[in-house]
Amino acid sequence: MSREQEIGKAFDFKLFQRVFGFAKKYPGILITVVLSGILSAAFAVFTPIIVQHIINKALDEKNHGQLLTAILVMGAVLLGQVIFQLLFNYFANLLGESVIKDLRMKLFRKMMAFKMTYFDKSSIGVLVTRAVADMQRIGEIFSQGFFVIVADVLKMVAAAAVMLAMNWRLAMIVFAILPVILVATRLFQRAMKVAFIDVRAQVANLNSFVQERIAGMKIVQLFTREKIEREKFRAINQKHRDAWLKTVWYNSIFFPVAEISNSIGIGLVVYFGVIQQIESVQDTAVGTIVAFFFLMELLFRPLRQIADKFNTLQMGMVAANRVFKILDTDSHIVDTGTTELPQIQGNIVFSNVRFGYVEGEEVLHGISFDAKAGETIAIVGATGAGKSTIINLLNRFYEINSGQIRIDGVDIRDFKLDSLRSHIAIVLQDVFLFADTIANNISLKDGNISLVDIENAAKQIGVHEFISSLPRGYEYNVKERGTMLSSGQRQLIAFLRAYVSNPGILILDEATSSVDTYTEKLIQEATNKITEGRTSIIIAHRLATIKKADKILVMDAGHVVEMGTHKQLLENGGYYSDLYHAQFLQEEEMA
Repeated sequence: MSREQEIGKAFDFKLFQRVFGFAKKYPGILITVVLSGILSAAFAVFTPIIVQHIINKALDEKNHGQLLTAILVMGAVLLGQVIFQLLFNYFANLLGESVIKDLRMKLFRKMMAFKMTYFDKSSIGVLVTRAVADMQRIGEIFSQGFFVIVADVLKMVAAAAVMLAMNWRLAMIVFAILPVILVATRLFQRAMKVAFIDVRAQVANLNSFVQERIAGMKIVQLFTREKIEREKFRAINQKHRDAWLKTVWYNSIFFPVAEISNSIGIGLVVYFGVIQQIESVQDTAVGTIVAFFFLMELLFRPLRQIADKFNTLQMGMVAANRVFKILDTDSHIVDTGTTELPQIQGNIVFSNVRFGYVEGEEVLHGISFDAKAGETIAIVGATGAGKSTIINLLNRFYEINSGQIRIDGVDIRDFKLDSLRSHIAIVLQDVFLFADTIANNISLKDGNISLVDIENAAKQIGVHEFISSLPRGYEYNVKERGTMLSSGQRQLIAFLRAYVSNPGILILDEATSSVDTYTEKLIQEATNKITEGRTSIIIAHRLATIKKADKILVMDAGHVVEMGTHKQLLENGGYYSDLYHAQFLQEEEMA
């Protein structure tokens, strides 16, 4: 959607109904907000009436008893106004935060179910902005926007009615000023609508840029890109500043106009009120004129605040529009399977599988192979040959275009998604660790995996000594993305995470390509242990690590060009043999 279309839809009534629908879940809070807003407006107009009575009656008649009674009534009115205003503010904010909680959970669930292709095309910084900053803006629709506007309108209507009842001629003079403020408010609202679209766009750009540069700081520093990135950031920051300055400029114009209009109104009321008194056109006592000052404040101040709150409502609606775009995105794996197995044997069959990440551009061209239960299958080939794609499809991170993938004779689309993935464990080349303890990164907080289970598994595959040597051992916090550990250590943790889940199918995707010789030896020993009795798929560049595989698939440009054991493929003298000897010579030269 274009920027102009987004501006036009910022106040779509259907969009507002959809946002408001989340508030209907809390009818008690909603009713409390409405009632407290109405009573707060009613109590607000009582004060000018009491002031008029004090000046016109108690003061004129010098009646101490009447004055004391009026003061006590005013105190009660003010107390009531404070109480209902407090209730209004608290429950409006409570409603907003409750809506945010529900909407954020819905958004998070939606994002967790997206296909990997959605994340391939989406900026992480933008998604974070939608889930955090935009959610707060949506909450402000309730806490600082819509209900505040309605309460202010009620105060204005009540103040106008009291003015007409007190002195209709003075009321007409005050009302004559309203069109000026209304026109200014409308112009202000239109300008701010455009400005806030720019602000939200620049906030998303800023978040995305900062998140990406911090995540890739090693590359920035390694290639001495600091100066270039600073200049890029300066330009983005400048756009962000300029977008906000537009809102400041519009506020700087509008509010002085509103204040001047209010001052002119006060002057006219005093002038014409005194004229009426002098010419006896209408009995305009001093108390009435003073009461009009209070009533004008109740009339004009909410009008000025409505413009301000309208901005808040506007920003919330823009944010809601962007969040609902994500919620309405149809990019999830269809989970209609019914098969749920407590255990699997691990027989895998790919039958004429075709797939492409982009429509019309196939990556796999009719791949067919099988892996029997307990076998170790190795997949080799040049970068981009389609090795990792096979793994992604087996886990249903992406949907195949045609063909069939079966596990134990069952099409993977017939499995419940959770059940399918619970039987497959993967160790990737690029290990991701959460900012948490080693134990939690291994178990992923699965209640079925105890610390004892983790320690026993670590001892079995030979990494217990390494973990115990760290400060606090298994309770050592690895910080964000595991930065406190070396790449080899992170790989060991990932390997243990896969092992402790006791999978039916194990996948090692380039698991030893970025580790030192000692760590590789540990992983090789662990590999021999973990692959016993379960189907294993190993993707590797280093062909020396897969000599013992039961079957090796050689891939090139999305095709399986050779298949067999290490010995058979060498004897064939084909693609694999050339690749192996070239790598062997390279390692000899490096040695």
